[in-house]
Amino acid sequence: MSIAITNTLLEKTRSLSIEETLTFLADEFNDKVVFSTSFGQEDQVITALIGKNNLPITIFTLDTGRLFQETYDVFHKTLKKYQIDIKTYFPETSAVEELLNQKGPNSFYESVENRKECCFIRKVAPLTKALKGNSIWITGLRAEQSENRNDLDLFEYDEKFDIIKFNPLLKWTLEEVQKYLDDNNVPQNALHKQGFISIGCAPCTRAIVPGEDIRAGRWWWESSHKECGLHQK
Repeated sequence: MSIAITNTLLEKTRSLSIEETLTFLADEFNDKVVFSTSFGQEDQVITALIGKNNLPITIFTLDTGRLFQETYDVFHKTLKKYQIDIKTYFPETSAVEELLNQKGPNSFYESVENRKECCFIRKVAPLTKALKGNSIWITGLRAEQSENRNDLDLFEYDEKFDIIKFNPLLKWTLEEVQKYLDDNNVPQNALHKQGFISIGCAPCTRAIVPGEDIRAGRWWWESSHKECGLHQK
């Protein structure tokens, strides 16, 4: 059934712009369309589209407790510019306390298993709560971000979270994203100008150098497994 819905959505929105598609989804799935933002460049494009068109789409973010101050700065600027609400989800206090009491504050550096455990507690569990009961999950995923994302579809069913994903910027290039942000004076994370392209938690993100993959700065001590569990691809 969910695959049939994604195919129907692809057909109904084939000739629509991103803004028109967002409006269509908001009308079609009343109060059950959500957008997750981490305040990266792609997410800021989508936030701008939602904000300036005053679309009834719930925007939320996951505060892991380990974010850069620059991320909070762009969060604040975005609220002020677009006069919108952004709902914040935190990890469960007891789970974070247990993790730190048992393994210390930097266990994620020790193994991929430990890192994924931290990501689950700080990201995946809060995301599960945020998505519950909703029908459409809008993301800022782009195909060129990683090999894992090359075969994504514009609409797809996410079995893990039992929800349909909409990836409006799927075919955009980084240059197109940056141009939209600059042309529309959209708030951006100051770290982007310091070589940080993909920005996550502070201890798990570094700047990249010319020629590196755009996600090379995420979990930079690992040679693979460049996902945290929010997205299966």
